[in-house]
Amino acid sequence: MDRRSFLGAAVAGAAAVVTPGCSRGRSDEPAPSFPAKLATGNAGGVYDKYGEGLAKLVSEVTGKELQTKRTDGSVENLRMLAQNDGADLAFSLADSAADAHEGRHVFSRSGAIPMWALARTHDNYVHVVVPLSSKIENLGDLRNKVVNVGAENSGTLVTATRLLHVSGIRNFKPRNLELGPAAIALEQGKIDALIWSGGLPTEPLVKLQSRIGFRLIDIGPQAAKLANKRLGSYVLTSVPPSVYGLSNSVNTLSVPNFLLAKFTLSDSWAWWTVNTLFRRQPELMKYHAEAGSLDQRSAIATMPVPLHPAAERWYRANHT
Repeated sequence: MDRRSFLGAAVAGAAAVVTPGCSRGRSDEPAPSFPAKLATGNAGGVYDKYGEGLAKLVSEVTGKELQTKRTDGSVENLRMLAQNDGADLAFSLADSAADAHEGRHVFSRSGAIPMWALARTHDNYVHVVVPLSSKIENLGDLRNKVVNVGAENSGTLVTATRLLHVSGIRNFKPRNLELGPAAIALEQGKIDALIWSGGLPTEPLVKLQSRIGFRLIDIGPQAAKLANKRLGSYVLTSVPPSVYGLSNSVNTLSVPNFLLAKFTLSDSWAWWTVNTLFRRQPELMKYHAEAGSLDQRSAIATMPVPLHPAAERWYRANHT
């Protein structure tokens, strides 16, 4: 079976997949011979929490340190993969990863960034957050308002920009705060709304809900337009009410997240990272519940970014 056929069959779920606790691994797989760096994201966000757990467990398993570095998010992480002393591993939203892989949009000047994928880990959900007392009811009401659209080098900014563009909203006042400061600014009335792309739940937003209470704006019609324009990168979905104590589910957009690797990442680092993701999944879930979203059938769906050869070997060995 060639690579394309194997990936297609696995994504379709045509064959059974061994559960993480029973997954087979080569005990003779060599350990990494040097430390590595993992680019994560905003403090308190899913990348930060997920990355913290992954780094600890991989370091424990391999005996080599996987150091984490907090960043603005996807765009900064992708650029770090292209730097000699930047990052060896990095989380990224699928839309930003596709842009970097193909040298488009914010990566058009620097050109395509060679990289590998290790796994599709979980999905982000676009949050358009306003205080409970706000009169903002839909995206159109953001006109002439102060809106935090994500940090300068974040995947949130990429997604928010596209969402507002497809919605025809131009005349708003953008801010580029990280999530923590943005939540505080919303609480203090310094901004009218914040847009965030993250897993469920996102800790700073849980805390914000307990302090002042917020609503999520339904972006269903605009999300559908964006999903139709960029098939594969975006999916129409909803945020369940239980996640943040909302009164009802809210239509929104989800974006897959990838764990990516520098093009020169060694086979040993790639293999042991993927092995740890699955074999230590219950422990990773203690750092963030989104680690429970990892599934072998969907983990290989990282196109257009190809799987690292050692990661592909791991999936083949654990596919029955």
